[in-house]
Amino acid sequence: MNAIILAAGKGERLKPLTQNIPKCLVKLFGKSLLDWQIETFHKLGIFDITVITGYKSEFISSLEIKKIVNKRFESTNMVETLFCAQSELKDSTIVSYGDIIFEEKIMKKLVDSEHDISVVVDEKWHNLWKLRFNNPLNDAESMKINDDSCITDIGQLVSKIDEIQGQFIGLMKFQNKGIDDLKVFYKKAKDLSKNNVNPLNPHLNFQNSYMTDLLNYLIKVGCKLKAIKIQNGWLELDSFSDYELYENLHNKKALKNLFSF
Repeated sequence: MNAIILAAGKGERLKPLTQNIPKCLVKLFGKSLLDWQIETFHKLGIFDITVITGYKSEFISSLEIKKIVNKRFESTNMVETLFCAQSELKDSTIVSYGDIIFEEKIMKKLVDSEHDISVVVDEKWHNLWKLRFNNPLNDAESMKINDDSCITDIGQLVSKIDEIQGQFIGLMKFQNKGIDDLKVFYKKAKDLSKNNVNPLNPHLNFQNSYMTDLLNYLIKVGCKLKAIKIQNGWLELDSFSDYELYENLHNKKALKNLFSF
């Protein structure tokens, strides 16, 4: 099993913390986001780790990782960043956003999943969102899960809380047929986009597609995406206000219901 960490973005909303370093090197509770992830992977025996970098790439250097640079990071989004490391999509590959940290138990659930495509979903997302946003719906996305715990809709704009059965946290695993499907349908979608229609998201150019656009496309073409359900135990560091909130809660010893370490 190997891991790919997507860490190419500029982290504009985290400035001034990202003025001179990439987002994944911002320290939270005294440790960089990248170190948090590497340590968690190592605890579960995952040592083959690739980080896809872009912004301030030169600052990311570690003997514990392989580094691939997305040279087009300023004009591309998550999907194209992932496929900069297509050669690293192997028999069983975990893909993680570079701006999250997660408890070991969450990673263990993902590692233990035997499904071809597994996507981590936080059922208690509202506990975190209500602290981060005045109106949680402004940043939340759709998530519909059927009785077999398979995702049927993800990443769309929503107007009601009841359209959300969880939130995608930026953590997933592809293995066996799931790896093949990911590669095949990515290529198919990219080829179709040459006709000036992006099948992942008609409102965006293909290179700007979000990961949830690709996941939703996989659902539409018949792939099964298994929801790995969790109840908190992770944090997303997307903005400077997130940083202040988390450090504040940590100092007050009021963080443990959301994330413990």
